[in-house]
Amino acid sequence: MSEPFKIGLLGHGTVGAAFAALVQERAGNIERVTGRRPLVSGVLTRSRGDAAQIIEGADLVVEVMGGLDPARELVLSALRAGRPVVSANKQLISRHGPQLWDAAAAGGTQLRFEAAVAGVVPVIRVLSESLAGAHIERIHGIVNGTTNFILTQMAATGASYGDALAQAQQLGYAEADPTEDVTGLDAAAKMAILARLAFGSWVQVDDVVCDGIEDLTSADMAYAQEFGLGLKLLGTAERIGGALSVRVHPAFLYAGHPLASVSGPFNAVTIESPAITEITLSGPGAGGPQTASAILGDVVSVMTGERPMPAAGESLAIEKDVESAFYLHLEVADQPGVLAQVAERLGLQGVSVKSVIQEGLGDDARLVMVTHRILESRFFAAVALIGALDFMRAAPRAIRVIEEQFTA
Repeated sequence: MSEPFKIGLLGHGTVGAAFAALVQERAGNIERVTGRRPLVSGVLTRSRGDAAQIIEGADLVVEVMGGLDPARELVLSALRAGRPVVSANKQLISRHGPQLWDAAAAGGTQLRFEAAVAGVVPVIRVLSESLAGAHIERIHGIVNGTTNFILTQMAATGASYGDALAQAQQLGYAEADPTEDVTGLDAAAKMAILARLAFGSWVQVDDVVCDGIEDLTSADMAYAQEFGLGLKLLGTAERIGGALSVRVHPAFLYAGHPLASVSGPFNAVTIESPAITEITLSGPGAGGPQTASAILGDVVSVMTGERPMPAAGESLAIEKDVESAFYLHLEVADQPGVLAQVAERLGLQGVSVKSVIQEGLGDDARLVMVTHRILESRFFAAVALIGALDFMRAAPRAIRVIEEQFTA
């Protein structure tokens, strides 16, 4: 019998329990590939296990505790002791990445985190290994399955945001407290990680421009369909000149975009580079079995001696004012001159309208339009001017529009 490969498991919730079961199930196959049989040698929970002993007795540490404390100190302790660490903790990696990477280098060991982003979609492995020599220009991602399910339901059934969220919670796609998902914070942490891998520059979560889906309505969905658009919570990281822009926000996509057809609780990431044009990776989002599978893939990589992921290189400036097309929704009084005054305010900031729909609502009216690309600062300056007009019945609502379609 081969020498066992001992795994110290920090955390035993949904993901930790699924990982422990998966290790036991696949131990024989992994032994045939690597020459050593993996086993969970110790488990740390709130009520059992000694962290120091578990780390000391392990060949590798898996961290699935979540949160920042005590996860950060435990992972640092393992790395400094020379133990490879596999983590599914996106907040830990995105907020303390440089410190963790330095500890891994000092300990002569590896830090891997495929499971921290996009479930079983192997985007981290592709960026850090398969495309390590490519010049990446942009990454688009649907990296939160909860919000993608909610938006899919709103578009398909006409459900309100609240009803679609309730259904997501009932089916287990959303937590009882869905704040991190629906505000975009979960996706922002993941995009910070992807930006670091794609562009070699550490990005703080606070540098990510972030808007959630809480204010979206079924009316937005209906009008978007008239324009031939679908709505996603989209994460983007891209080079703009010599700077880097990383953002998460709702965005309308035309049908030809490779992310437009990704529905339900699925994740997908599109990578753009002059060398490859565009590739899209997609699959189930995070969940117990999916995350456990991604963790085990990282464990096997360590066991087979695959090279560690590269450390961060250049430090790029962060650019927050970028160009975008926009969908603009206005509730106004139905009176002469309204459209002309709206057009005047848009024109003052150089905003050009691509298409417009006007609908009467008794004494009121609704104007819905899609603009051409414009700097976001100029567009929102125009929106502020429009919002101050006395015939406005509600605050203007704006949603970004991605124009690229990648059609053959």
